Amino acid sequence: MAVGRFVAAQGMGGEVRLLPLSDFPERFTRPGQRWLQAPKGEPRQVRLLAGRPLPGKNLFVLRLEGVSDRTAAEALVDQHLLVPANDRPSLEPGEFHLLDLVGLQVRLLEEPQASLGTVTDLIHAGNDLLEVELTAGGRRLLIPFVEAIVPEVNLAEGWIGLTPPPGLLDL
Repeated sequence: MAVGRFVAAQGMGGEVRLLPLSDFPERFTRPGQRWLQAPKGEPRQVRLLAGRPLPGKNLFVLRLEGVSDRTAAEALVDQHLLVPANDRPSLEPGEFHLLDLVGLQVRLLEEPQASLGTVTDLIHAGNDLLEVELTAGGRRLLIPFVEAIVPEVNLAEGWIGLTPPPGLLDL
């Protein structure tokens, strides 16, 4: 399960910046076994030696075993950091893991029987955005994942409900 994406080298000593795709910071700060995966590549093991949040940014700085200079850190950009799928912290009733949203059907709450499309990705850009592939035409939209626009998530039935402001679906 992908929990972060490497976005840049940090300094000259092999540290690398990671954009978290998880709300559990201990995945980036607690040393131990992790996996790296390049786009369309096979996962490979790596050991997280240390990690810390980058003040004022939604990023972490990680030190990985075998990554000791800037060139090696730059080679990790666009790769994902993985943990085992069963490494999921338990949740309270009504909570869900954001990655569970991918693949859910998207419906307008005013027309709950009609499918608008499917969630294809979750993008972290300050606020979380749902990438939705529309059923009609295959066009993709970015929907802000905020309660006012996405007031209902029904994991058990496999759908989320939208109440979009005027014009959002026309973009």
